Amino acid sequence: MTDEEAIRQLEESSGFIKHNHFHVVEVDKGKQTILEVKLTEDALNPYGFAHGGLIFGLGDTAMGITVRSTGRNAVTLTSSITYLRPSLGNTLRAEAEMIKDGKHTSYLKCNFYDEEEKLTASMDASYYYTD
Repeated sequence: MTDEEAIRQLEESSGFIKHNHFHVVEVDKGKQTILEVKLTEDALNPYGFAHGGLIFGLGDTAMGITVRSTGRNAVTLTSSITYLRPSLGNTLRAEAEMIKDGKHTSYLKCNFYDEEEKLTASMDASYYYTD
């Protein structure tokens, strides 16, 4: 299976990814994942910018895909997000990066950028390997 086929299968098979219209841009196995989401009316908070829950879900998904791309199963152990400015425009991009891949846990960071390349939020999380 090619990388493109794997990405397409992931987008079509995961209810959460599909429901929230997340699009996988790139997966660099065990290193980095980039996801994008279109900021439709359903993705906005009452103030007209990206809902914090959507942003958090995008980041957790991007980091989770990065962890899963190592070939191991994992669940989120801890996570934290800092919202820096409103996420405005038509799209939001999440760039997740593996910082440490340990024996039982991993640690990742994820930055979020609007379509003007402005950093809008930053998130970090640790994942526990279940196998």
